[in-house]
Amino acid sequence: MLENEANPTFSKSTGLPRKRFYRARAHSNPLSDSHFPVPISPCHVDYSLHYPQFFSSSDQIDSSKKIQFADIGCGFGGLLISLSTLFPETLMIGMELRDKVSEYVKERISALRVANPGQYQNISVVRTNSMKYIPNYFEKGQLSKMFFLFPDPHFKEKNHRRRVISTHLLDEYAYTLRVGGIIYTITDVEELGDWMKACLESHPMYEALTEEELEADPVVKLLSSATEEGQKVARNDGQTFQAIYRRIMPAI
Repeated sequence: MLENEANPTFSKSTGLPRKRFYRARAHSNPLSDSHFPVPISPCHVDYSLHYPQFFSSSDQIDSSKKIQFADIGCGFGGLLISLSTLFPETLMIGMELRDKVSEYVKERISALRVANPGQYQNISVVRTNSMKYIPNYFEKGQLSKMFFLFPDPHFKEKNHRRRVISTHLLDEYAYTLRVGGIIYTITDVEELGDWMKACLESHPMYEALTEEELEADPVVKLLSSATEEGQKVARNDGQTFQAIYRRIMPAI
């Protein structure tokens, strides 16, 4: 903490990193080449680097405990922080393409761990391109929840192929999601909301949650309130559009 107090990138009052030192473009091109390390396969992900309290070293990996939640395009990590205390024994990871933003989330988690001993040990972040490398991080049927909160709408029709929800990407997500696992999507762009819902609705491996299930799920309430983007929409009295679907076995 003393080191943070002398560092202007950290708030003296909270000990947390200041966002203004980590600002980046709102979105990145997921189809462009980026340079960062990528594990060859899920078994090459070093859990001890992400969750040191759960895994003391890369040679002592508890194969029964794996990441279950993935926040795709996690932004500044608001959802991860909220989910951490709601599911303290569940490992979860944020996947963010922008280097400054992913560095902010990393520093934020580290500061929270110092300020709250024993807490926030189950969350981490990795800089990566989830549209390309999801299978490098997760085994078949490993995840129980995937989040796509306020993704880049890529308004131009020629750029729709950059959207993080599409028919072919839903195939990849279905591979990593266990049967019964849930995809959560939300946006403040109606056209994108319609697009994501149509993609999920037409895919044979997903079905919509019922109204009763949505009401009973504590995560649903966080979708519009936990992230910086969601809070901005709320301040401006904007609308949001959700599509929340369960992974199923396709009919034979």
